[in-house]
Amino acid sequence: MKISVADVEYAARLARLELTPGEKELFAGQIGAILGYVEKLKELNTEGIVPTSHAVPMENAFREDVVQPSIGVKKALANAPESEGSFFAVPKVIE
Repeated sequence: MKISVADVEYAARLARLELTPGEKELFAGQIGAILGYVEKLKELNTEGIVPTSHAVPMENAFREDVVQPSIGVKKALANAPESEGSFFAVPKVIE
């Protein structure tokens, strides 16, 4: 697939990027090469290949979800810059 400089300019405008004319030419060539490689990959016979979400097997690394007692309000507010009763005090941001 051929990518034109106009396509690069359009994408750059959407991303609010300012590109030099040299960068536009460079990126048009690079994006065109990437899309050409993707087109070449589409030619591969993938029949019988099971889709994968990861290249290597992944396992959940999270610990078991176990109910435990909370640390309590006093400990939770111990390092707070300001507190009000049993709450964190934060600056007002909406008038």
